[in-house]
Amino acid sequence: MPKPYQEMDLITFQNRFGSEEACRKRLFELRWPEGFRCPQCGCKESYYLEKRALYQCTECKHQTSLTAGTIMHRTRTPLVKWFWAIYLVSTDKRGLSALDLSRKVDIGMKCAWTMLHKIRKAMKARDANYQLAGLIQVDDAFFSGGVSKGGDKRGRGTSKVPVLVLAATKDEAITFAKMEVLENVDKNHIKEALKRHIAPEQGVKSDGLSAYNVAKDLGHEHFPEVVYPRIGEPNYDVLKWVNIMVSNAKAFILGTYHGVMKKHLQRYLDEFCYRFNRRFWPEQRFERLLLACANTETVTYAELRQ
Repeated sequence: MPKPYQEMDLITFQNRFGSEEACRKRLFELRWPEGFRCPQCGCKESYYLEKRALYQCTECKHQTSLTAGTIMHRTRTPLVKWFWAIYLVSTDKRGLSALDLSRKVDIGMKCAWTMLHKIRKAMKARDANYQLAGLIQVDDAFFSGGVSKGGDKRGRGTSKVPVLVLAATKDEAITFAKMEVLENVDKNHIKEALKRHIAPEQGVKSDGLSAYNVAKDLGHEHFPEVVYPRIGEPNYDVLKWVNIMVSNAKAFILGTYHGVMKKHLQRYLDEFCYRFNRRFWPEQRFERLLLACANTETVTYAELRQ
């Protein structure tokens, strides 16, 4: 069985995944690394129904497609184009817009937009498996959430979306980061977010906002520090990595996507954090993202538009 993560430069990618058959073979390996296993009864024997592109279990007769349980389920787009989309997304540090993807892979804008959001769902699912450990810097920031109706004048009709930013550090270096859109910056929402994202009994460093005192209630050691004193200059170094992450995330969203609507902001933050958290494995980016896409349930265009 091939290793789950292999180095993948452009030439290697072209040679390996230039046909639909090659893409199907790799997706099969990722879905069933030890050979086919029926999702219904666990049987390892099956036969392929060519006309319907389905695998039928020899024991219980359950039929399943190669893309079931992946972001590509029920897609009408060839797997070759899916693989190209995943490769382009994973190797472009700045992110890829729907317009760029539609041009590079020769698909419609609606299809490209949907594919990108499905890939972001896989990114989110992959990072959801991790909880932050070490000394965690935590702070809130406000991101632009698009323009509402009637917002024809600068500053009028715009909405600011609160986001909780968490940066795990070790020996003063950042290791892993997460961002979550909040309804409100209050102790209840902060408490639930900290429970989701931070491993038990870690150190939490924040500014002096009283809402962050919930970290202590959760069993963490809390280190509140004043960032904005009544007299003197702000001490931005208190939460250095959080400030850097916020600045970079805003540049990423504005530079590539030119702003996003509030209801989609979380997905773009998920993409930013996913990319950042894998910055030390550039040669493995495609295989890592492909594996994530092969193990994440799909989402429909209608669900994305809700």
